[in-house]
Amino acid sequence: MVTTGHVLLGLLTRGQQHGYDLKKAHDATFPAVRPIAPGQVYAALERAASRGWVREVAVEREGGPDRTVYALTDEGRAELDRWAVTTEPAERLVAHPLATRATVAMLAVGADAARDLLDRQRAVVADRMRELTAHKLTGGLTLAEVLATDHAIAHLDADVRWLEAAALRVADLAEELA
Repeated sequence: MVTTGHVLLGLLTRGQQHGYDLKKAHDATFPAVRPIAPGQVYAALERAASRGWVREVAVEREGGPDRTVYALTDEGRAELDRWAVTTEPAERLVAHPLATRATVAMLAVGADAARDLLDRQRAVVADRMRELTAHKLTGGLTLAEVLATDHAIAHLDADVRWLEAAALRVADLAEELA
């Protein structure tokens, strides 16, 4: 599982930084994810320090509040190395909100409504895939942006395939629910 602490450890491999620099580096390095809140940065640094993964090396003041500079420790590097090569377990069952919505639509308003919902959702997903593909082809993206875009496109492609299969199974599900 990706944790804020591990991401910050990775960013600290570039050298000593204070929390604000880590926030800026996070947001620049991972533009496809939500910007990190300063409170998250400092809470994660505090947890990492309590585990011995980072240490405070200086406190700077540049016309504003004190800024604590952090460095990665040997223990932090070992934890980062361990974490970076650990695979994520595949989910046993994945609950998808659209599957739940389609089932409820079928129960509430019938198979035709569920099939229509799935068809309309497939069009929405296909449109988003086209947008992302066009964005990627414009060029000028960082490698992190390309990787994030490729990941999103692959997931959307899987969603399209699921939506098509689900639409074909609506009659079977309607019979099962009856």
